Formats: sequence, C-alpha cells, structure tokens
Amino acid sequence: MSFYPNIPAIRYEGAETNNPFAFRWYNPEEKIGGKTMREQLKFALAYWHTMCAEGSDMFGVGTMDKSYGGGDPMRQAKAKADAAFELMEKLSVDYFCFHDRDIAPEGRTLAESNERLDEIADYIGSLMQKSGKKLLWGTANCFNHPRYMHGAGTSPNADVFAFAAAQIKKAIEVTVKLGGSGYVYWGGREGYETLLNTDMGRELDNLAYLLQITSQYGRKIGFAGDYYIEPKPKEPTKHQYDFDAATVCGFLQKYGLAKDFRLNIEANHATLAGHTFQHELNVARVNGAFGSIDANQGDMLLGWDTDQFPTNIYDTTLCMLEVIRAGGFTNGGLNFDAKTRRASCTPEDIAHAFIAGMDAFAYGLRMAYRIIDDGRLDAFVADRYSSYESGIGKKITARSATIEELEAHALALGEIPTRTSGRQEYLENILNRIML
Repeated sequence: MSFYPNIPAIRYEGAETNNPFAFRWYNPEEKIGGKTMREQLKFALAYWHTMCAEGSDMFGVGTMDKSYGGGDPMRQAKAKADAAFELMEKLSVDYFCFHDRDIAPEGRTLAESNERLDEIADYIGSLMQKSGKKLLWGTANCFNHPRYMHGAGTSPNADVFAFAAAQIKKAIEVTVKLGGSGYVYWGGREGYETLLNTDMGRELDNLAYLLQITSQYGRKIGFAGDYYIEPKPKEPTKHQYDFDAATVCGFLQKYGLAKDFRLNIEANHATLAGHTFQHELNVARVNGAFGSIDANQGDMLLGWDTDQFPTNIYDTTLCMLEVIRAGGFTNGGLNFDAKTRRASCTPEDIAHAFIAGMDAFAYGLRMAYRIIDDGRLDAFVADRYSSYESGIGKKITARSATIEELEAHALALGEIPTRTSGRQEYLENILNRIML
C-alpha cells in the first residue's frame, strides 16, 4: 500500500517551473565543486519529526494522523518504517536519523524494549537493503520518559545513570548494525532548573564519564563513525550543559574527549543561544570539531525551539560556505530536524516542506561556490590581516615575538596605529550582489 498516494516522485525541473511538486534548485546528479549535489548535501529525514510528530504543542493536541493504519504497537512501527522509506524514495532523500524510541515502542522493561528494538532494526535493515537508503546517525531518547525528569547522565539517582548507560549501549549497537556513520548525544535534560538543588561539578563529571564509557564501547564493537554532541542552551531545562558550540568544545577538551567527538550544529539552537547559525558552524570548524548539521530555522519573534523547515537562503548560503571551508561533510550531513507547522496538517504539506528546505540548501550551496569563485570576500579578509604576514606581525604569527620586542615596536610607532574600516556595509552589499 501507499501511505502518500498524492505525492509524486519529486524531480528537478529548474527555477522557472510552476510545478509545486518539483525541485527548482536541487538537481541531485549535477556536479558542483567536483561532486554531485547529492554527495555534497547528504539530506536526511528526521524520524522523530517527520514520522512521529503529530502537530501537538503546549496548547493543543495533535492535528495529524501518524498511526499508519493503527494496530498493535509493533505492527504500527513496521508500517511507520514502510512509510518513511516510501517518503524518502519520493523525495530523493538518501539518509535518515532516529532515536531508539522513534522506531520501536518502549516496553515494560529494558529487556522488552531491547527485543522490540532488535526486531524493528532488522525490519528497517531489510528496507535499507532493498532501497539503498542509509542511516546518517542514531541516538537514544534519554529525556522523554519520567525516569529522566532530572537528567540521564546528570541524574542525582545512580540507578537512572545506569539505565541511561544501558539504553545508550543498545542504541549504539543498533546504529552499528544498520551501518550508521554517526551517533549523536543530545543532552535533552542534562542541565538544571535551579542551582539550589544542583551539584554542577558532580553532574559534569558524571556526564563526561557516561560519554567515555559508551563511546569506548562503540569502538569496541566496531563503530568507526563520528560521535556528536548537539549544543542547545535551554529547553527543556532552564540551563543545559551543552549551551553552545564554544561551551561544548571546552567541555570536550577538559575531559579528554576532543579527539573522538565532533559537533552536530542545529540552526534553531544557535539562535536560542544568541548566536547566528554561521557563528556556531564557524566555532566548530576553527576548533576542529565540525561534524554534522540539523537543518532547520526558528521564528525570531518566538523564544522557543520551533524547528521550522529552513527557507532563509542567506542562512543556507553562509552555512554551506562554512561547510565548504571545513572540507565538506565526512560522516555527517544535513538532517532535517524540522516539522511542518501545526496547521500544515496534510501529507502533501510534508512534501512541500522538504522541497522548500532542500531547494534552500541547494541554492545556498550554489551561492557559496559563487562567493568563493568571486573571491572578493576572501580577498578582503586576507588583506585585513596582511600586517601579520611581515615584520612584527610575522613574528607574532610564528609565536616568536617576545614581550620586550612588542614593547619596543609599540614605542617606536609614536602614535596610535592608523584606524582602518571594517567595511561591513560594503561587504554586505557585495554579498547581495553575488547572490542576487
């Protein structure tokens, strides 16, 4: 049976098409920068939003039917998998991502949950073999169940810590079984509501230990991909320990995890932290921690994580510019951690959302290469720092300048160095001219 009978196979028809079920900018097999757009962008479907989310929010129940024919929970889980692979095929999406509890219902005990997860993983594996679709990354939902109300790795209850470790262990095993190239840790409740009842030092130490033992186990059983931490400043806790990219990089360095972990950057989480999407990607890149991306956007007039499909072409352009400068994706990709609006409640709306997001990033990829080929922005930045290529600047770059040499140089200048313009408006105008 077809779960999406009114959604045709989406093809590239070019910018002038009026077909709402066609790509205008995403041409999967077109080569740009020496690789196909399919290889460059590595789009992925987020199981939790696309296949599970029913449109509920804090003020209302769901508006979408995600029962996939109903029946017992395991039958429904298999039907959900069938629907996911049908949708990926029609959208030309090659990858998917999931939490363990997205694909298989939780049982009464951990053992029962694991049995269910194994059964559904085998079923999904058969669908992957038939379709050629791949797992971008897996993860464990260690935040939804009431047992995690005070955190998982940061829980004050050692039994909860042990349960989380066991659940992550199983999720890594399933990720390995399905050939996933990444595994994500998102600290959904790894934070605090008040410091009055919190031992922050203990919680951070425990969280690092959880990451250490579970990631080492993954390597032991043959996981060769990337481990990711996904920064987010708040929600559901008031303050989360993975606040932003800089905070996570500091955490990884402190606990000796930097060599094995990368960052999964989400656009909406960046804005919640008071940063731009480009900023978070840049911080990850310059710290050697760039890994993967949750592709979405937030509503700047709302103060919460709206997880909207990305349509802002300036954001996607500057994002892809950072990705290219990082050398492109290795094990990561662009996962649409995004959902249709609550009032966009038909299956067709899902297709329109993916088309919009995929086209926005395809356009961004095209513009990023146009910016690089144009060269003016890079040339301006190089010229702005050119004083570090000779004289005292070259010594500073080589880290050979002594404090006495720097003082002597400053005294010899006589006056305060000449002011030079950063020309922000000029550069923004260049960006507009390149893109438009």
